[in-house]
Amino acid sequence: MTDGTDPFWTFSLGFYGRPGVAQACIALQDRHGCDVNLVLYACWVGLSGRGRLAAADLARADAANAPWRSAVIEKLRAARRALREEDRHGPILELYEAAKAAELAAERVAQRRLQALAPPAGAAEAGARAADATANLALYLEGMSADAAAAPVFAAIAAGA
Repeated sequence: MTDGTDPFWTFSLGFYGRPGVAQACIALQDRHGCDVNLVLYACWVGLSGRGRLAAADLARADAANAPWRSAVIEKLRAARRALREEDRHGPILELYEAAKAAELAAERVAQRRLQALAPPAGAAEAGARAADATANLALYLEGMSADAAAAPVFAAIAAGA
C-alpha cells in the first residue's frame, strides 16, 4: 500500500508498527477520544522536518478530518468491531476482512486530506525534528490527561525517525 505519493501514509505504516505505538494509539482513541490520524499527523509533521504546529493548525486539521471521521471511519470501525465479536468462520471472516480493508482505505483518505494541509518539509536536523514532533503531540494531547497512554508514542519519537 505504499507507492511514494503518500509520504504521510508511508510514515504512518512504519511508525504505527513500532513497539507499543499501535496499542498506545488505540488506547488514546478508545479512552481519551483522540483521532489516531491526528496523533500520527502531529508526529509526522515534526519528524519529517515540517516543523511545529500551532493550535490553529491542529484545529484546522481536526475540522478538515472530523466530518469524514464521523460519517465514514467511525461507522466502519464499529462494523468491524461488531464482526470481530462474532464467531469468524467462512462468510463472517470474509466480511470482517472486507470491513477491515474498507476501514483502512478510509483512514488513507483521511491521511491524504491531512497531508494536503501540512507545511512543506524543511531541512531540520534529527534532534530538532524529534523536538518538534514531541511538541506537536503534546499540543494535540493538551488537556486530555493522556500523557501516560501516549508514553510509547513519545518513546518512539525519541528513538528517532
